[in-house]
Amino acid sequence: MLVCKDLRKTYKDKTVVNGLSFAVKEGEVFALLGSNGAGKSTTIKMILGLVKREEGEINVRENIHVGYSPETPYFPPFLTGKEVLCYYGRIQGMSKSEVEEKAGELMEVVGLEDTKTRVKEYSKGMLQRLALAQALLGDPDFLILDEPTAGLDAMGRIEMMQLIQKLKRQGKTILINSHILSDMERVCDRGIIIKKGMLLGTWDKNEDNKGKSLEDIFVEYIGGVEK
Repeated sequence: MLVCKDLRKTYKDKTVVNGLSFAVKEGEVFALLGSNGAGKSTTIKMILGLVKREEGEINVRENIHVGYSPETPYFPPFLTGKEVLCYYGRIQGMSKSEVEEKAGELMEVVGLEDTKTRVKEYSKGMLQRLALAQALLGDPDFLILDEPTAGLDAMGRIEMMQLIQKLKRQGKTILINSHILSDMERVCDRGIIIKKGMLLGTWDKNEDNKGKSLEDIFVEYIGGVEK
């Protein structure tokens, strides 16, 4: 579904992504893991074309729809959640009747049944739910989720992980960035661990990890590199 090769990005004199390569297979949930400032969000933005890469190649399968949920979503504060979805749906070319039905369905799917509350009254967790609903407009084949559980309480996180698992069963391919390793271990098939924009190691749920949890493996890689 996605192949990234030797990606590089520098801001002023700081290299934030440095020769990063990885591939995401169709139908899997792939984790992009690393500490704060590791270059995860910049990598995602390069894949989406929101940030220009300086070097490297990005190849996404042709003729697919991509949905994106940003780390810090922003929506017009004077609109309700459903109005936001209708607005973006119309931008995507959906008919008025189609987007009305889809918006109502997605609000329910992500747990935002109250369609009258305006975005300016949303909590951080509610904004994350709305961002996921927006990403699901147009029934994308490939979902890119940047910190989708940020701001969610424990129950909200559980529900979000259950939804991601459901999307996988529907055949979606998902690239996800999160600091909550227990969540990633639960829903992801494979992943990479990066630091300062460089690949440190990989993780695969189906391989023999010798009884080590994803957290154990993460600490081994991150702790084993000079800071």
